[in-house]
Amino acid sequence: MIGWAVSGRRGTIRHVASTSAEAQRLRDLALLRRVRDRIDREYAQPLDVEALARGAGMSAGHLSRQFRSAYGESPYSYLMTRRIERAMALLRRGDLSVTDVCFEVGCSSLGTFSTRFAELVGMSPSRYRREAAAATEGMPSCVAKQVTRPIRNREARSSERT
Repeated sequence: MIGWAVSGRRGTIRHVASTSAEAQRLRDLALLRRVRDRIDREYAQPLDVEALARGAGMSAGHLSRQFRSAYGESPYSYLMTRRIERAMALLRRGDLSVTDVCFEVGCSSLGTFSTRFAELVGMSPSRYRREAAAATEGMPSCVAKQVTRPIRNREARSSERT
């Protein structure tokens, strides 16, 4: 809100800009942080942008625009990245099939899961499962997670995909 204020002994009028716009921006960022935290916690649940927006009291379009502005990617992309990160850990363990991992991380379509996995990781889930188990053998899981984290906001080079 913009207003006018009178100050000094002579009653000088000066222009004053209220911090209400800044306060609103901070409230929006806090809401977006809560949405991001919910995605991190509930990635395996059936989440969609509409449900996340309802929880934040925003429209889906507004949430998507604000989230992208704050974090550089859409809420859906962030959700899928969380799911793929978890899938990578499960695939490295080696005791679940690719289909089981897909459903375990909250994806309902094996095709979408495999496509997104290949975009982020640079190889198919089944190839990753074969190669990652050997590559991270003997490595503590916390280190393996950091070393194998997918690159966000960039697709893997297409020459590495299979």
